[in-house]
Amino acid sequence: MTNLLSRLNISGFDAVGYINNNAHNASALPNIGIAVSGGGYRACTNGAGALAAFDNRTANSTESGMLGGLLQASTYLAGLSGGGWLVGSLYVNNFTSVQAIQNTTTDVSGSLWQFGNSIFEGPDKGGIQVLDSADYYTTLADEVGDKKDAGYDTSITDYWGRALSFQLVNASNGGPAYTFSSIADDPDFQTGNSPMPILVSDGRSPGQLIVSNNATVYEFNPWELGSFDPTLFGFAPLRYVGSNFSGGSIPDKEQCVRGFDNAGFVMGTSSSLFNQFFLQINDTAGVPSILKSALNSILSSVSADDNDIASWEPNPFFGFNNDTNENANSNQLTLVDGGEDLQNIPLHPLIQPVRKVDVIFAVDSSNDTVSGFGWPNGTSLVATYERTSNASIQNGTLFPSIPDQNTFVNLGLNNRPTFFGCNSSNFTLTHSATVPPLIVYLPNQPYSFDANLSTFDPSLNNSVRDAVIENGYNVVTQANGTRDHEWPACVGCAILSRSADRTGTRLPQVCQDCFSRYCWDGTVNSTEPAGQYDPSMIVGATKVAGAGRVGVSMVAAGAALLTALSLMI
Repeated sequence: MTNLLSRLNISGFDAVGYINNNAHNASALPNIGIAVSGGGYRACTNGAGALAAFDNRTANSTESGMLGGLLQASTYLAGLSGGGWLVGSLYVNNFTSVQAIQNTTTDVSGSLWQFGNSIFEGPDKGGIQVLDSADYYTTLADEVGDKKDAGYDTSITDYWGRALSFQLVNASNGGPAYTFSSIADDPDFQTGNSPMPILVSDGRSPGQLIVSNNATVYEFNPWELGSFDPTLFGFAPLRYVGSNFSGGSIPDKEQCVRGFDNAGFVMGTSSSLFNQFFLQINDTAGVPSILKSALNSILSSVSADDNDIASWEPNPFFGFNNDTNENANSNQLTLVDGGEDLQNIPLHPLIQPVRKVDVIFAVDSSNDTVSGFGWPNGTSLVATYERTSNASIQNGTLFPSIPDQNTFVNLGLNNRPTFFGCNSSNFTLTHSATVPPLIVYLPNQPYSFDANLSTFDPSLNNSVRDAVIENGYNVVTQANGTRDHEWPACVGCAILSRSADRTGTRLPQVCQDCFSRYCWDGTVNSTEPAGQYDPSMIVGATKVAGAGRVGVSMVAAGAALLTALSLMI
């Protein structure tokens, strides 16, 4: 934290002295969270660019005015769906860096982040991967079959999660033995050198077609699975979720089961919307009959509306909080993509009062704009604000006021960084409430590349992958300060704001200038935006191989969902 703030050029303020003077009181120091939205490979790679900019291991990121170290100074890093692929992949690969993944070779890392082959093809044979396409499909069927043979229910998400692992886990066969709870054993995590990773999923019962803003939001962290929502308000130890819990404990005669929290299954649960890819399997050449048969067996047992459900059975919350837990009497906990309730940025875990987060850097790669080419328009922030305004579900959470989506577009709040909740004195607090975090909204925009890829593009060549990562880097750094040379100082001011309020410290003039420039001032313009939203390139286009205006095309796998879900992801 000290090194980061000392480099952000906050003129007129001794940031190092401030941190050192308050080092004896941890509650006075800034508490940072980062949230990476969903949106398929677009979100994974755009978010990767943001984390690369925030990572002090990235080349030149610790020069004066650079943001490297913000990742290491953060307490929490949350992701869902495509953003969850990013977060999960970094952590199950020993908290590696984005740049290290980009710079590696297939001989060393196999199919890690080699998105050029879709999940229908599987990874190229070579390096640590020894499977051809036929063996790849058979391996998927065998590994999920082993889970079924052990007596556990399986869903399409099991196959999706195993397929994802071939791209996200640097291990032979996608690391079938890798678990999400094993992150707790990583030295970087144990010593506090990396933030706590959190993946988000929504609860949805079979047959429930709409995930409303009062649906239970679940989180996965290295220690637990559960929810702060009043509908559940409980957590189970993730390492043992395959065990038969009853009323919040494992009965004496039951065995403790480990290994159920397969890393790919956790990442697949948070992104279960993409189960739609596997619904095309019967029309895909070269898929062996054993895999088709296994998938069709699952599909025949569920309705078409339940294909996105991930089955967590046995239910770790069976018999727990019976009065409010709608799954208390079910042997199965059914979870879906974390963005299905429109909260496509995983802010929910970071606004919990117990975590006392001061500032959230919200990286938004959503495909929101209907009239245009698929850029963010604040929908996720609106959804979270509306949810915290619902007394039946908010459970003590507060969130800054957020304008409507038309205002985002009309005022350009989705075309540049915007701060929400700058003035902590504007919040009315009850005796148990805490001031909510300041939100630094970082929407995807075309700085150096049209990074509005289709959510359902099933593949991404390395040239496009790296161009989107570069664009994401430019989004959060404003092209290394090209768009605003004071931007690094403004990031520092946002980090310090709530802490300074607690300690009664006045921030310097540069911070007042930053807040005047970036804080939403309450102005609203809700008129329908004129024409399509098609932003211009900000600093100049990067030319890449195999890329066109990809943001307006959709593959068949996602076409059936786009009408209903275009505002979500």
